[in-house]
Amino acid sequence: MPDATPALRAPIDLHTHSSASDGTETPYEVVVAAKRAGLAALALTDHDSTAGWASASQAARDSELTLIPGMELSTRQGHASVHLLSYLFDPLNADLLAETTTIRDARLKRAEQIVARIGADYDLTWADVLAHTSEGATVGRPHIADALVAKGLAATRSQAFEGILHWRAGYFQPHYAPTPLRGVELVVAAGGVPVLAHPGAGGRDRVIPETALRELVDAGLFGLEIDHRQNTPDGRERLHELATLFGLQITGSSDYHGEGKPNRLGENTTRPEVLAALIARATGSAPVYGAMAPTA
Repeated sequence: MPDATPALRAPIDLHTHSSASDGTETPYEVVVAAKRAGLAALALTDHDSTAGWASASQAARDSELTLIPGMELSTRQGHASVHLLSYLFDPLNADLLAETTTIRDARLKRAEQIVARIGADYDLTWADVLAHTSEGATVGRPHIADALVAKGLAATRSQAFEGILHWRAGYFQPHYAPTPLRGVELVVAAGGVPVLAHPGAGGRDRVIPETALRELVDAGLFGLEIDHRQNTPDGRERLHELATLFGLQITGSSDYHGEGKPNRLGENTTRPEVLAALIARATGSAPVYGAMAPTA
């Protein structure tokens, strides 16, 4: 285990994706791009997967960048999707590993069902989608979007989500995910630190209720990702109120996906003292897998 308190410098981006899930760059390339963008530290947080950790760690060592291994865990509250950023957990924890395997399998089946539905109306096949995935990647709707773009059925990934992949188009299919409370419990039990991802994206009226948030805090929730381009101004305002009420840390990040989204590395960042508190929470609670590639 490296030094638990490396010299942390700004800027810090705690939410990025690679081709191990739905980004367009390899884990190594994401780290190189982060260095080029002037970042001092970043977290790789692919959806329900730690497959990119090893390559990203090597890139961090080569680039003299601090890497915080993480994951964006899929959870669901009723019909609403809730994403949980999870940092510095043991990727070999049996319970968390079993849950992420179940989620990825469900995502795969869901994607196949969506493609079958779209294929009944448009020229799209499962092979078209697989052509836009990397080996071992968590296959999902972004890959379908890329296939739609390649087939000329949408101009961009964003347009695909606003059109054919929008739930109103009739092709949407939900997939299995644990509740947010179960997700927090799993991450904490694996020695990790959980943060709610972009929880103000739906505006103030759709921010998590106090009673539900209290349950997550009691289970070990560390913070709220407030500085994120998807959070609305009134959503951010409410999240700041909740962070103060419950003593939660505030993080900021890009949610970078390479060319898959317009989000740019470092467009929102996290303060070094917040990252230091996150590391202290993880290293003080349980052993951490080969976690940080410290800066020189």
